[in-house]
Amino acid sequence: MQGQEPNMQVAIHAGAAFTDEGRLLRSLQANGDVLARNGATFFGPRRYRQVFKPAFQALNTRPPLPDEIESMRGNLPIHPEAKRAIFTSAEFIGEKDLVLAGGQFYPSAGKRLSVLEESFSDCQLELYLALRNPGSFIPKHLMSLPEQAREDVIRNNDLSHLSWVEMIEDVRDFAPAVQITLWCNEDIPLLWGDVVRSVGGLAADAAIKDEYDLLISLLTEEGQSQAQAILDQVSTLSQAETRDVLADILANHAQPDKMEEELDLPGWSDEIIDAFSELYEQDLTKLETIAGVKVLKP
Repeated sequence: MQGQEPNMQVAIHAGAAFTDEGRLLRSLQANGDVLARNGATFFGPRRYRQVFKPAFQALNTRPPLPDEIESMRGNLPIHPEAKRAIFTSAEFIGEKDLVLAGGQFYPSAGKRLSVLEESFSDCQLELYLALRNPGSFIPKHLMSLPEQAREDVIRNNDLSHLSWVEMIEDVRDFAPAVQITLWCNEDIPLLWGDVVRSVGGLAADAAIKDEYDLLISLLTEEGQSQAQAILDQVSTLSQAETRDVLADILANHAQPDKMEEELDLPGWSDEIIDAFSELYEQDLTKLETIAGVKVLKP
């Protein structure tokens, strides 16, 4: 990798599905100036489809070929100021037919990260991933599939024991050098600035455009006025104080139709969602104890 410094950071933002919808890429674009000043360059899903997807699709039958490895390496920026390459695509850890298979979420994630670890062996490899309560993630995924595929997934998998922990442990086993940063999709309105700073390799106090745009979009007019008043005096409040006040405003002035999601999978009851919510909390507690894993919180 001629001209490439060995300490290049490679950040892989991999979704998960139904958590991002292109929001991170738009935010990276909005904050492109500060990222460039810090030596970060970013690439969207097109780069994934062109470079990474062909090699990943061949993994079921053979190891990646040397030219496939070199093709991935060759996509790192080589200009002297480049310190960090960010790749974002919800399909890095699995396309739609690999989101739920073999009794777990993203069963190909570990093997794919091992290929990335090999490709970027002289770089600092980082995986960024939003998690989502399986009580809503599972029905969202199933309803996105054609009817026959949906029936096959339901028939061939025990949905009651699906956990994010197994997937993360697979990644740790297959790619032990990768650094993993996770966050809960449910926390995104308050946590968005930290996500962008973390993925972008920016300082914890770096100013981020659009940091609370999502939160404001969820509020009533009165809530938006209150939130904007708080943000206008942000220089007099600490980050923690700002978030505490915004969390209260969100709790009291959220638009219900924007906070509550209809899950139209037949038979998926509130009791099932509650049971998964409890398991989700247990997963998050365990994930925080795994070496090499960081969980962002508001």
